[in-house]
Amino acid sequence: MKVHLVDGTYELFRAFYGAPASSSPSGVEVGAARGLLRSLLQLLSDPQVTHVACAFDHVIGSFRNALFAGYKTGEGIEPQLLAQFELAERASRALGIVTWEMVEFEADDALATMAWRSIERRDVEQVVICTPDKDLAQCVLGERIVCLDRMRGNVLDEAATIAKFGVSPVSMPDWLALVGDSADGIPGIPRWGAKSAASVLSHYRYIERIPDDHAAWQVQVRGAAALAASLAAARSDAMLYRELATLRRDVPIAESVDDLAWRGPNLDLLTQLAAELGDERIVAIAMRTRDARNRH
Repeated sequence: MKVHLVDGTYELFRAFYGAPASSSPSGVEVGAARGLLRSLLQLLSDPQVTHVACAFDHVIGSFRNALFAGYKTGEGIEPQLLAQFELAERASRALGIVTWEMVEFEADDALATMAWRSIERRDVEQVVICTPDKDLAQCVLGERIVCLDRMRGNVLDEAATIAKFGVSPVSMPDWLALVGDSADGIPGIPRWGAKSAASVLSHYRYIERIPDDHAAWQVQVRGAAALAASLAAARSDAMLYRELATLRRDVPIAESVDDLAWRGPNLDLLTQLAAELGDERIVAIAMRTRDARNRH
Protein backbone atom coordinates (compact mmCIF):
# COMPACT_ATOMS: atom_id res chain seq x y z
CA MET A 1 0.00 0.00 0.00
CA LYS A 2 1.11 3.55 -0.79
CA VAL A 3 -0.17 6.61 1.05
CA HIS A 4 -0.39 9.80 -1.00
CA LEU A 5 -0.48 13.09 0.90
CA VAL A 6 -1.27 16.18 -1.14
CA ASP A 7 -0.17 19.74 -0.39
CA GLY A 8 -3.49 21.34 -1.24
CA THR A 9 -2.25 24.88 -0.68
CA TYR A 10 0.54 24.40 -3.21
CA GLU A 11 -1.87 22.77 -5.68
CA LEU A 12 -4.24 25.73 -5.40
CA PHE A 13 -1.44 28.27 -5.90
CA ARG A 14 -0.17 26.31 -8.90
CA ALA A 15 -3.66 26.19 -10.41
CA PHE A 16 -4.21 29.89 -9.83
CA TYR A 17 -1.04 30.92 -11.62
CA GLY A 18 -1.02 28.11 -14.17
CA ALA A 19 -4.65 27.51 -15.15
CA PRO A 20 -6.72 29.98 -17.19
CA ALA A 21 -9.00 32.35 -15.34
CA SER A 22 -12.63 31.29 -15.37
CA SER A 23 -15.85 32.71 -13.98
CA SER A 24 -18.71 30.80 -12.39
CA PRO A 25 -22.31 31.30 -13.54
CA SER A 26 -22.62 33.88 -10.74
CA GLY A 27 -19.60 35.80 -12.03
CA VAL A 28 -17.10 34.71 -9.37
CA GLU A 29 -13.53 33.75 -10.33
CA VAL A 30 -13.17 29.96 -9.94
CA GLY A 31 -10.37 29.04 -12.34
CA ALA A 32 -8.00 27.86 -9.62
CA ALA A 33 -10.66 25.69 -7.95
CA ARG A 34 -11.50 24.12 -11.31
CA GLY A 35 -7.82 23.50 -12.00
CA LEU A 36 -7.36 21.90 -8.59
CA LEU A 37 -10.34 19.60 -9.15
CA ARG A 38 -8.91 18.32 -12.40
CA SER A 39 -5.44 17.94 -10.92
CA LEU A 40 -6.78 15.84 -8.07
CA LEU A 41 -8.82 13.72 -10.48
CA GLN A 42 -5.68 13.09 -12.49
CA LEU A 43 -3.98 11.87 -9.33
CA LEU A 44 -6.92 9.62 -8.46
CA SER A 45 -6.86 8.05 -11.91
CA ASP A 46 -3.64 6.26 -10.94
CA PRO A 47 -4.54 2.78 -9.60
CA GLN A 48 -1.63 3.01 -7.12
CA VAL A 49 -3.30 5.95 -5.39
CA THR A 50 -5.45 3.95 -3.02
CA HIS A 51 -5.06 5.95 0.21
CA VAL A 52 -4.99 9.72 -0.09
CA ALA A 53 -5.46 12.89 1.94
CA CYS A 54 -5.16 16.58 1.15
CA ALA A 55 -4.21 19.41 3.54
CA PHE A 56 -4.93 23.12 3.13
CA ASP A 57 -3.93 26.23 5.02
CA HIS A 58 -7.44 27.38 5.87
CA VAL A 59 -5.86 30.63 7.01
CA ILE A 60 -2.36 31.80 6.12
CA GLY A 61 -1.05 31.79 9.67
CA SER A 62 -0.39 29.41 12.55
CA PHE A 63 1.14 29.12 16.01
CA ARG A 64 4.43 30.22 14.40
CA ASN A 65 3.16 33.78 14.03
CA ALA A 66 3.13 34.07 17.81
CA LEU A 67 6.77 32.95 17.92
CA PHE A 68 8.05 35.37 15.29
CA ALA A 69 6.36 38.55 14.11
CA GLY A 70 7.93 38.31 10.66
CA TYR A 71 6.50 34.89 9.87
CA LYS A 72 4.32 34.63 6.76
CA THR A 73 0.73 35.89 6.71
CA GLY A 74 -1.89 36.24 4.03
CA GLU A 75 -0.73 39.78 3.29
CA GLY A 76 0.05 40.29 -0.36
CA ILE A 77 -1.82 37.24 -1.64
CA GLU A 78 -4.13 37.94 -4.56
CA PRO A 79 -7.71 38.42 -3.26
CA GLN A 80 -9.07 36.22 -6.06
CA LEU A 81 -6.77 33.43 -4.89
CA LEU A 82 -7.66 33.79 -1.21
CA ALA A 83 -11.34 33.73 -2.13
CA GLN A 84 -10.96 30.25 -3.64
CA PHE A 85 -9.48 28.50 -0.59
CA GLU A 86 -12.92 27.53 0.70
CA LEU A 87 -13.94 26.29 -2.75
CA ALA A 88 -10.77 24.24 -3.02
CA GLU A 89 -11.37 22.56 0.32
CA ARG A 90 -14.94 21.73 -0.70
CA ALA A 91 -13.67 20.38 -4.01
CA SER A 92 -11.26 18.00 -2.30
CA ARG A 93 -13.95 16.79 0.06
CA ALA A 94 -16.48 16.38 -2.76
CA LEU A 95 -14.04 14.08 -4.53
CA GLY A 96 -14.12 11.83 -1.49
CA ILE A 97 -10.62 12.76 -0.34
CA VAL A 98 -9.91 13.10 3.38
CA THR A 99 -9.37 16.85 3.72
CA TRP A 100 -7.68 18.77 6.51
CA GLU A 101 -8.33 22.51 6.88
CA MET A 102 -5.53 23.80 9.09
CA VAL A 103 -5.79 26.85 11.36
CA GLU A 104 -3.56 26.52 14.43
CA PHE A 105 -1.09 24.32 12.56
CA GLU A 106 -0.08 24.49 8.90
CA ALA A 107 -0.91 22.12 6.09
CA ASP A 108 2.73 20.99 6.07
CA ASP A 109 2.42 19.98 9.73
CA ALA A 110 -0.58 17.81 8.94
CA LEU A 111 1.25 16.13 6.06
CA ALA A 112 4.31 15.50 8.22
CA THR A 113 2.20 14.06 11.04
CA MET A 114 0.39 11.61 8.77
CA ALA A 115 3.60 10.68 6.94
CA TRP A 116 5.27 9.56 10.15
CA ARG A 117 2.09 7.95 11.45
CA SER A 118 1.75 5.97 8.22
CA ILE A 119 5.21 4.40 8.23
CA GLU A 120 4.48 2.87 11.62
CA ARG A 121 2.35 0.44 9.62
CA ARG A 122 4.24 -2.46 8.08
CA ASP A 123 1.75 -2.70 5.23
CA VAL A 124 2.57 0.85 4.10
CA GLU A 125 5.22 0.39 1.44
CA GLN A 126 5.76 4.08 0.80
CA VAL A 127 4.44 7.53 1.67
CA VAL A 128 4.38 9.96 -1.25
CA ILE A 129 4.10 13.62 -0.26
CA CYS A 130 2.86 15.41 -3.35
CA THR A 131 4.70 18.74 -3.29
CA PRO A 132 7.92 20.36 -4.49
CA ASP A 133 8.04 22.47 -1.30
CA LYS A 134 11.54 22.22 0.20
CA ASP A 135 10.08 22.48 3.73
CA LEU A 136 8.71 18.94 3.40
CA ALA A 137 12.08 17.52 2.35
CA GLN A 138 12.78 17.16 6.08
CA CYS A 139 10.21 14.33 6.14
CA VAL A 140 12.04 12.23 3.55
CA LEU A 141 13.23 8.90 4.88
CA GLY A 142 15.26 6.67 2.58
CA GLU A 143 12.81 5.59 -0.10
CA ARG A 144 10.03 5.01 2.42
CA ILE A 145 8.91 8.65 2.58
CA VAL A 146 9.49 10.65 -0.60
CA CYS A 147 8.35 13.96 -2.06
CA LEU A 148 6.86 14.04 -5.55
CA ASP A 149 6.80 17.08 -7.79
CA ARG A 150 3.77 16.06 -9.83
CA MET A 151 4.24 18.73 -12.48
CA ARG A 152 7.81 17.73 -13.32
CA GLY A 153 7.59 14.07 -12.29
CA ASN A 154 10.61 14.38 -9.99
CA VAL A 155 10.83 12.12 -6.94
CA LEU A 156 12.90 13.33 -4.00
CA ASP A 157 14.15 10.43 -1.90
CA GLU A 158 16.96 10.69 0.67
CA ALA A 159 19.76 10.40 -1.88
CA ALA A 160 18.14 13.03 -4.09
CA THR A 161 17.65 15.34 -1.10
CA ILE A 162 21.36 15.18 -0.29
CA ALA A 163 22.25 15.74 -3.94
CA LYS A 164 19.96 18.76 -4.22
CA PHE A 165 20.53 20.53 -0.91
CA GLY A 166 23.86 19.11 0.25
CA VAL A 167 22.42 17.92 3.56
CA SER A 168 20.40 14.96 4.76
CA PRO A 169 16.67 15.42 5.44
CA VAL A 170 17.17 15.65 9.22
CA SER A 171 19.32 18.75 8.69
CA MET A 172 16.84 20.57 6.47
CA PRO A 173 15.34 22.69 9.30
CA ASP A 174 18.87 23.78 10.28
CA TRP A 175 19.70 24.52 6.63
CA LEU A 176 16.55 26.62 6.26
CA ALA A 177 17.34 28.44 9.51
CA LEU A 178 20.78 29.45 8.28
CA VAL A 179 19.90 30.17 4.65
CA GLY A 180 16.45 31.60 5.27
CA ASP A 181 13.17 31.02 3.48
CA SER A 182 11.56 34.11 1.99
CA ALA A 183 8.31 32.26 1.29
CA ASP A 184 7.84 31.67 5.02
CA GLY A 185 9.31 34.95 6.22
CA ILE A 186 12.41 33.34 7.74
CA PRO A 187 15.30 35.80 7.20
CA GLY A 188 18.21 33.44 7.83
CA ILE A 189 21.60 34.33 9.29
CA PRO A 190 23.70 37.05 7.61
CA ARG A 191 26.51 35.81 5.34
CA TRP A 192 25.21 32.23 5.28
CA GLY A 193 24.23 30.88 1.88
CA ALA A 194 23.12 27.53 0.53
CA LYS A 195 26.64 26.26 -0.17
CA SER A 196 28.24 27.36 3.10
CA ALA A 197 25.30 25.99 5.12
CA ALA A 198 25.47 22.67 3.29
CA SER A 199 29.23 22.37 3.76
CA VAL A 200 29.06 23.00 7.50
CA LEU A 201 25.88 21.05 8.22
CA SER A 202 27.01 18.05 6.19
CA HIS A 203 29.66 17.65 8.89
CA TYR A 204 27.97 19.00 12.06
CA ARG A 205 24.36 18.10 11.14
CA TYR A 206 22.76 20.48 13.68
CA ILE A 207 23.32 24.18 14.41
CA GLU A 208 24.13 23.64 18.09
CA ARG A 209 27.05 21.43 17.15
CA ILE A 210 28.76 24.16 15.10
CA PRO A 211 31.55 25.72 17.22
CA ASP A 212 31.55 29.49 17.73
CA ASP A 213 35.27 29.58 16.97
CA HIS A 214 35.97 28.89 13.31
CA ALA A 215 39.43 27.63 14.27
CA ALA A 216 37.71 24.65 15.86
CA TRP A 217 35.75 23.79 12.70
CA GLN A 218 36.60 20.41 11.27
CA VAL A 219 35.49 21.42 7.80
CA GLN A 220 37.03 23.92 5.43
CA VAL A 221 34.67 26.62 4.22
CA ARG A 222 35.45 29.85 2.44
CA GLY A 223 34.91 32.83 4.74
CA ALA A 224 34.73 30.60 7.82
CA ALA A 225 35.76 33.37 10.23
CA ALA A 226 32.98 35.69 9.11
CA LEU A 227 30.43 32.86 9.04
CA ALA A 228 31.33 31.74 12.55
CA ALA A 229 31.19 35.27 13.91
CA SER A 230 27.81 35.88 12.29
CA LEU A 231 26.36 32.68 13.74
CA ALA A 232 27.83 33.32 17.18
CA ALA A 233 26.19 36.75 17.24
CA ALA A 234 22.82 35.40 16.12
CA ARG A 235 22.71 31.90 17.58
CA SER A 236 19.46 32.50 19.46
CA ASP A 237 17.89 33.74 16.23
CA ALA A 238 19.14 30.66 14.39
CA MET A 239 17.55 28.38 16.96
CA LEU A 240 14.25 30.26 16.66
CA TYR A 241 14.36 30.05 12.88
CA ARG A 242 14.97 26.31 13.12
CA GLU A 243 11.93 25.97 15.38
CA LEU A 244 9.87 27.84 12.78
CA ALA A 245 11.17 25.60 10.00
CA THR A 246 10.65 22.32 11.87
CA LEU A 247 7.41 20.58 10.97
CA ARG A 248 5.29 19.16 13.75
CA ARG A 249 4.53 15.47 14.04
CA ASP A 250 1.86 15.79 16.71
CA VAL A 251 -1.03 17.45 14.88
CA PRO A 252 -4.29 16.07 16.34
CA ILE A 253 -5.53 14.34 13.19
CA ALA A 254 -8.47 12.03 13.85
CA GLU A 255 -8.08 9.82 10.77
CA SER A 256 -6.10 6.59 10.65
CA VAL A 257 -4.33 5.26 7.56
CA ASP A 258 -7.35 3.05 6.85
CA ASP A 259 -9.61 6.11 6.82
CA LEU A 260 -7.60 7.48 3.88
CA ALA A 261 -8.82 4.74 1.51
CA TRP A 262 -10.42 6.37 -1.53
CA ARG A 263 -13.84 4.94 -2.32
CA GLY A 264 -15.04 7.45 -4.90
CA PRO A 265 -16.58 10.91 -4.93
CA ASN A 266 -19.42 12.19 -2.79
CA LEU A 267 -21.87 12.51 -5.65
CA ASP A 268 -24.25 14.92 -3.92
CA LEU A 269 -21.48 17.32 -2.88
CA LEU A 270 -19.73 17.08 -6.23
CA THR A 271 -22.92 17.68 -8.24
CA GLN A 272 -23.70 20.76 -6.18
CA LEU A 273 -20.15 22.08 -6.49
CA ALA A 274 -19.99 21.39 -10.24
CA ALA A 275 -23.13 23.46 -10.79
CA GLU A 276 -21.69 26.25 -8.66
CA LEU A 277 -18.46 26.22 -10.67
CA GLY A 278 -20.25 25.93 -13.99
CA ASP A 279 -18.35 22.76 -14.86
CA GLU A 280 -20.82 19.90 -14.75
CA ARG A 281 -18.51 17.69 -16.83
CA ILE A 282 -16.46 17.14 -13.71
CA VAL A 283 -19.11 14.80 -12.28
CA ALA A 284 -18.92 12.46 -15.27
CA ILE A 285 -15.11 12.51 -15.13
CA ALA A 286 -15.15 11.65 -11.44
CA MET A 287 -17.57 8.78 -11.95
CA ARG A 288 -15.53 7.38 -14.83
CA THR A 289 -12.45 7.57 -12.62
CA ARG A 290 -14.22 5.66 -9.87
CA ASP A 291 -15.59 3.01 -12.23
CA ALA A 292 -12.21 2.49 -13.92
CA ARG A 293 -10.61 2.07 -10.50
CA ASN A 294 -13.26 -0.44 -9.47
CA ARG A 295 -12.66 -2.47 -12.64
CA HIS A 296 -8.94 -2.45 -11.96
